[in-house]
Amino acid sequence: MNSTQVLSETATQTTSARAVDMKFEVVVIPVADVDRAKDFYSNLGWRLDADFAAGDDYRVIQFTPPGSGCSVIFGKNVTAAAPGSAQGLYLIVSDIEAARDELLRRGVGIGEVFHAGDVYAGTDEPYLFGRLRVSGPDPEHRSYRSYASFSDPDGNGWLLQEVTERLPGRVEATDTTFTSSTELAAALRRAAAAHGEHEKRIGHHDEGWPDWYAEYIVREQTGKPLPS
Repeated sequence: MNSTQVLSETATQTTSARAVDMKFEVVVIPVADVDRAKDFYSNLGWRLDADFAAGDDYRVIQFTPPGSGCSVIFGKNVTAAAPGSAQGLYLIVSDIEAARDELLRRGVGIGEVFHAGDVYAGTDEPYLFGRLRVSGPDPEHRSYRSYASFSDPDGNGWLLQEVTERLPGRVEATDTTFTSSTELAAALRRAAAAHGEHEKRIGHHDEGWPDWYAEYIVREQTGKPLPS
C-alpha cells in the first residue's frame, strides 16, 4: 500500500462521524525582531489584521495570507519558542510557478520548484516528507507533488505546495467557495481543458458547458470522480 492510498483511506474513514466544527485559525511563529518580521510579512502582500501592544513588555501582530482562513501571529513575549524554530509551514497554491514568481517579484529569496523523489533520506526542512528533492515540478503535474520553499528573516520555514485536486474526503461539497480570483481562474482553466476533451469525445459543441464546468469544479474540489 502506498502513501497516497493511506492518505485517501484515512480521509474517507474520518468523514463518517461529524464532529463539532473546530476551525484552525492561528499559528504562532517565533521571531527575534518584531519590526523586521512585520516588514517581511507585509512585503509578502499578506493582510495586516492587528498590531497591539500593552506597555513595553507585550506586543502581538497578526497577518493573514491572501485567501487563507488561518492567520499567523508573532510579537514580544508571545511565545517561548526559539526564533526560527517554526518549520514546515505549508502554503497551498493552485499554480506553483505563478506563486513563486510573485514572491520573487516581491524580493523574497525562494528556492526553485521541486518535487518528491522516491528515496527517503531523513528530514529535509522544511520539506517534512523526508524525501530527496528533485529539481522541477512533478513531471505529471499531479496534485500535492510540486513544492518551493522560503524562510523569513529569523529562519522560520515556509513551503509552497501546489494542490489542484483534493484527495477524497478533504473538502465537503459545502466548502468549495473560492477565496481568490486566481484560484477560481485556475479551476476554470482546468475545467475548460477537460471540457474541450469532452467535446472531442462527443463530436459536437456542448451547449450545456456552464453546468458541465460547475459539476467538474465541484467534483474536483471534493475529490469525487470527474465527469467523463
